[in-house]
Amino acid sequence: MLQKLNLIDTLLDEIQHGLKTCQLRPFTDARPYPGSDIEETPLSDSEQQHAAGLMRINNAGEVAAQGLYRGQAFSARDPKTSDTMRAAAEEENEHLNWCLQRLSELEGNRSKLDGLWYLGSFAIGSVAGAIGDQWSLGFVEETEIQVSDHLDSHLKKLPEQDLRSRAVLNTMKADEMRHAIEAHEAGAAKLPSLVKRTMGLTSKFMTFAAYRL
Repeated sequence: MLQKLNLIDTLLDEIQHGLKTCQLRPFTDARPYPGSDIEETPLSDSEQQHAAGLMRINNAGEVAAQGLYRGQAFSARDPKTSDTMRAAAEEENEHLNWCLQRLSELEGNRSKLDGLWYLGSFAIGSVAGAIGDQWSLGFVEETEIQVSDHLDSHLKKLPEQDLRSRAVLNTMKADEMRHAIEAHEAGAAKLPSLVKRTMGLTSKFMTFAAYRL
């Protein structure tokens, strides 16, 4: 029989997970890398740097998603909700892994501010989880909608011949929309307009900074 972790053990486990998320490449043996069957096409130096910047933003977004879900799992009132959020974080590991692989192919580096993205999102997720399950699901739904919009814009900004990055982003977009629909159907509360705008502004800041750092 597994022993239930106390608060200190749980916090230490979350710190360890955060450090791994921000420093290492997660292991996943589920779906294959979407770009694996697509031949790499030549990019100019500027195109390669631009594509790497966009993928760095997406990787930072996945780091933030990990923090959000883990924070919600940490403070959720219902153990079932906590398990659901942890499972969602595991699913997002696929996206994190794909972004890191594509960044490596483009000879780019992950954001130097990954720790900030994770910590900030963990704090937001913890507050949402403590408020209640419906609000927590509301944050999931709105986050996934905003992420899908960002992926749409990145697909338009990528070099036309960068088919490997496109394959990654298209697969991620389909998953994010599915997550948003699932959260909505599970009873997500509609977030106030002010909260949505604040989330959008925070996302814009992260996009600006992660592209460059």
